[in-house]
Amino acid sequence: MKYIAWFEELGIKDVPLVGGKNASLGEMIRELAPKGVKIPGGFAVTADAYRYFLENSKVKIQNAKLQGKSQNLNEFIRENLTGLDTHNLLDLARRGKLIRETIRKAELPMDLKNEISVAYREMEKRYGRNCDTAVRSSATAEDLPDASFAGQQETFLNVRGEKDLLVAVRACFASLFTDRAISYRVDRKFDHFQAALSAGVQKMVRSDLACSGVMFTVDTESGFKDAVVINGVWGLGEMIVQGEVTPDEFLIYKPFLENTKLTPVIYKKAATKDRKMIYGNGGKATKIITVKPAEKQAFVLDDKEALVLARWGKIIEDHYSAKRNKWMPMDMEWAKDGRTGELFIVQARPETVQANRDFSKIKEYVRKEEGKKIVQGISVGNKIATGKARVILDAKNIIQFKAGEVLVTDMTDPDWEPIMKIAAAIVTDKGGRTSHAAIVSRELGIPCIVGSETATKKIKTGQLITVDTTGSDGAVFAGAVKFEVRENDLKNLPKPPVKIMMNLATPETAFEKSFLPNEGVGLAREEFIIAGAIGIHPNALIDYEKFKRQKAKGKIVNQNSKLAKEIELRTAGYEDKKQFYVDQLSYGIAKIGAAFYPKPVIVRFSDFKTNEYRSLLGGDLYEPAEENPMLGWRGASRYYDPDFAAAFALECQAIKKVREEMGLVNVAVMVPFCRTPEEGRKVIAEMEKNGLKKNNETPRATQGHEDLKIFVMCEIPSNIILAEEFLDVFDGMSIGSNDLTQLVLGIDRDGGGKIKKIADERNEAVKEMIRRVIKICRQKNKYIGICGQAPSDFPDFAEFLAKEGIESMSLNPDSVVKTILKISK
Repeated sequence: MKYIAWFEELGIKDVPLVGGKNASLGEMIRELAPKGVKIPGGFAVTADAYRYFLENSKVKIQNAKLQGKSQNLNEFIRENLTGLDTHNLLDLARRGKLIRETIRKAELPMDLKNEISVAYREMEKRYGRNCDTAVRSSATAEDLPDASFAGQQETFLNVRGEKDLLVAVRACFASLFTDRAISYRVDRKFDHFQAALSAGVQKMVRSDLACSGVMFTVDTESGFKDAVVINGVWGLGEMIVQGEVTPDEFLIYKPFLENTKLTPVIYKKAATKDRKMIYGNGGKATKIITVKPAEKQAFVLDDKEALVLARWGKIIEDHYSAKRNKWMPMDMEWAKDGRTGELFIVQARPETVQANRDFSKIKEYVRKEEGKKIVQGISVGNKIATGKARVILDAKNIIQFKAGEVLVTDMTDPDWEPIMKIAAAIVTDKGGRTSHAAIVSRELGIPCIVGSETATKKIKTGQLITVDTTGSDGAVFAGAVKFEVRENDLKNLPKPPVKIMMNLATPETAFEKSFLPNEGVGLAREEFIIAGAIGIHPNALIDYEKFKRQKAKGKIVNQNSKLAKEIELRTAGYEDKKQFYVDQLSYGIAKIGAAFYPKPVIVRFSDFKTNEYRSLLGGDLYEPAEENPMLGWRGASRYYDPDFAAAFALECQAIKKVREEMGLVNVAVMVPFCRTPEEGRKVIAEMEKNGLKKNNETPRATQGHEDLKIFVMCEIPSNIILAEEFLDVFDGMSIGSNDLTQLVLGIDRDGGGKIKKIADERNEAVKEMIRRVIKICRQKNKYIGICGQAPSDFPDFAEFLAKEGIESMSLNPDSVVKTILKISK
């Protein structure tokens, strides 16, 4: 057989014969199936078959000048692409459609048709009569290390029988000439006739009865190498590629995958998956149905299944990296068979955007003002852009779009690509990080927000907007919000005389910030995780069952029963509401811990004041109204108090999960606002009740930092006056210069008004306190750092700290480079 090749006969060397996708399937079946990676079998209709088809299929010319004449497809295509201007979107659409329709109508040569039929009959012997197949396009020029053609050609699912298979093969051949594919080749100066297409005929996995999705062995937004990202939806995977449904997301820490005692799922989020694609009936290959209510918020995979996929992803990445002798992150598609429960990898290709990035240069986009937020969603791109909005709901209207505008739409597909490349930014209502809009904008290097849900309703055409994708929750602001771009070349930075660490509050930025020069994280704040990812007072979650009983008794007017209803909405998918708190807090901490592993990450236990706790859902039931919350019930005094000890136990459980289940033993803890050494001992006793013991060996730890370190904030004069006693309790101190200045000088840090101008952290009284505690910590060989705002705001204060011999300075990320330059002098 000249025009058919079975996957098991193929390897990566066969890209010219069967394209990147099919060659990769063959390579994995031959090389990686013995290592446990499961890949469905099948065969490829080769690129030779495609060329043979174009040369030997006669067509009627659909061109006014040549009407009625016959010629082969090659000549016809060349004629219709000659003189094409891809910026003329109407002409591009007209010519592309004509070429595709003509190819689909053309007859396959009889000998080629026979070979495909014989191969399908062999598949029936292997998998049963009239077996279901996926027919996938595999271009010979696709998936190159420096270019990605992914998503430009088409896939056809649940194709059964010889007749439908022949139709699908022709449609695959035609999809080499989608508008996006034509435009992309022109832009990249690829010859249309140097590219060819092979059609892969692969046994379908019955994911219509289960789930499917995509997987990357790199964080696609930041380029962080040590993460595996898995997205998944119910049913067939086309819904995730098309951006029709926002998928579940799993984040797995790659370096710990080989340790089977650990569960390094460092983040997961269940999306509302309201629709799914399944097998059709009545002659339809597929159809879209509404998901059952119980499935909408349920995870499509459990942790064990996510880890199986992640381990396969690492095996695949390692294999291709060895083949190319360079790091080669991979972009894969996976499916779960609903009949057998088996997982499969159905495609694998190199990821090209992050693989080619120069990580020695860091460009930071920093918003300089808050702005009025219009909508938010999932961010793609780590950038900020401003432009006039153009709301377009149908691809036939893309001719209205002008270069430099922000495209606002429901979702995109390949028909939109010609205008996407001239957009300042893209905002869609639907989709996840692996939808078409996300993939294309990432490749084009423009900021994009997907899954905003309401952008097309809340943003108007002509409205000036700013799109900020510098966090995982991207936001659209009204007007031109001020921002700046900083570019740093890390190769040229001097080595500072003091350890430079970072203050981090938002886990979403941790991967990106880890590329800055650093010695770890000196302050990771829990408050932002609690307020953002949880938003509910921990005691309200603890008391949920009580509220639920009140609701069941019909007391709808009762505040507590309303609270129960709201908690149910926010914690969908969790029967145990306390576990929701533990999980969400642990995921936020783990993202920061993983980003900087094995460097130390010091996590400060929650330091909300009573007024801040009151702002959480249910908080007014538990928090007193204090005249001066800054000097009230906060920090250490809460943790052993009977009214909060159960909530503090949840924080301890989150840290325990991060260290012992996930293996991130670089995570240490810090106690804030500890007024006396006796308070410190009480807090440590509470920690020990909840399984967190000072200097205990973590049995499942992988390497380094096995002992749990417990530090204390040095922010009250008593911490310095009684420093030696505090250091008998704790492993070291971190200076909180904001509160220390407040309490040394009697200046309210939250207000101050007229008195705020009197002095700041550079006052000699504050500096004398800092000198004293640095000296004592050094004498006792205990850790001493600073995590307050001052060294980030005042370079001369950072210089003072360096000269006094402080061990580390933890800075805001945007101050790291300038402070290094200052103190290195």
